[in-house]
Amino acid sequence: MDFVTGEILYIDKPLEWTSFDVVKRLRGVLLHRLHRKKFKVGHAGTLDPLATGVMVVVTGRATKLIESLQAGVKEYVATIKLGATTPSFDLETEIDATYPTEHITLDLIREILPRFIGRIEQTPPAFSACKVDGKRAYNMARKGHEVELKPKVLVIDEMELLDFNAADMTLTLRIVCSKGTYIRAIARDLGEALGSGGHLIGLRRTRVGDAVIDNCLTVEQAVELIRTVEISFPDDDEAGSALPASTGN
Repeated sequence: MDFVTGEILYIDKPLEWTSFDVVKRLRGVLLHRLHRKKFKVGHAGTLDPLATGVMVVVTGRATKLIESLQAGVKEYVATIKLGATTPSFDLETEIDATYPTEHITLDLIREILPRFIGRIEQTPPAFSACKVDGKRAYNMARKGHEVELKPKVLVIDEMELLDFNAADMTLTLRIVCSKGTYIRAIARDLGEALGSGGHLIGLRRTRVGDAVIDNCLTVEQAVELIRTVEISFPDDDEAGSALPASTGN
């Protein structure tokens, strides 16, 4: 493999890892393997720590492709809890309000879901990476500051109801959407549309462009690949033409 010219790795991000954690882990192994102090490794499309699934990691000169890679259509499987909200609209923060759910039925959910398909406007959550006056919104929100974000236009291509549990008021959706979609915001807005509240309790990204979850490596599988695969270098690279598999690190 030629990590210098650039490789694209599909990783299944673990729960509670940040996207940076994944990049840092793989970069560390690559630095050791390439005998370098610096090396470019990036990712296309951030996943929240409480989400799992497809992360596209790029190396070397392929980091120039990040913008085009993260523009691809994304698919998620999301589990939403109705009847309650949290400030972050997921499990990062505690429940701050509860709402009635007795009126929510499967028929009502099926009636409401089509409103979220197509070209829509969505206001990002305060707990997001959006910038306000040069500061990350989530940093301001975590300090208790009020955050005002403007709605953004995005596209929801598909929204399929996979399951609805009336006993505990949870529903599971398959969502195909454009770059920039916040699934936590869908949970918030869907709860409001149903005359209740909602927050995200589970999220798995199953596709980014052509990258699908079935083709992803775990972090440790990627680490083992980097450690053992034969590495090639472009002709003008100072490290040489090839390095054998390593047994260290």
